[in-house]
Amino acid sequence: MRPVLALLACFAAAAAGCGGDDGERAQRAPAPVALSVTEPADMATVQSERVKVRGTVEPARATVRVLGKEASVSDGTFSADVRLQPGANVIDVMATARGREPALTAFRVTREMPVEVPDLGGLEVQELQERVADAGLKVEVTEGGGLFDDLFPGEPAVCRQDPEPGESVRRGTTVQVEVAKRC
Repeated sequence: MRPVLALLACFAAAAAGCGGDDGERAQRAPAPVALSVTEPADMATVQSERVKVRGTVEPARATVRVLGKEASVSDGTFSADVRLQPGANVIDVMATARGREPALTAFRVTREMPVEVPDLGGLEVQELQERVADAGLKVEVTEGGGLFDDLFPGEPAVCRQDPEPGESVRRGTTVQVEVAKRC
């Protein structure tokens, strides 16, 4: 009786589509292209207008596109020259090869634009705030002049500033100034 049960189990399995060679077999997805960006690093900050994107790809014959433009590929290494906009830039890299799934990655590079600190000496508060904002900087104003400063005529003006005029700083840096009617 056991051989009959085994035979029935085989027929049932074949009818359900499992265990037989005649049914469709599951197709494996092709392996993806191996893609690695070696430079620049994600979240890098640079001051240059351009950056060189480099990395590796497998298979060595893969096609690589950086920001949609074909990159130079040689022996499994790729490179592309990318122009950066001021501020944050997202750079995408895609690799494709015949018979392989594509690979995609993206990373961020910030182009920092240094600014020169303007000379604020002698400017009144409203004018200095406009000048600092125009330069892409922030300002922190402290009042000096001492106890009798309110007795003097006129408006308070800049007596001291830090950083000094002409210094190159990051956009968004806070310039600290001291204002008084008499310096």
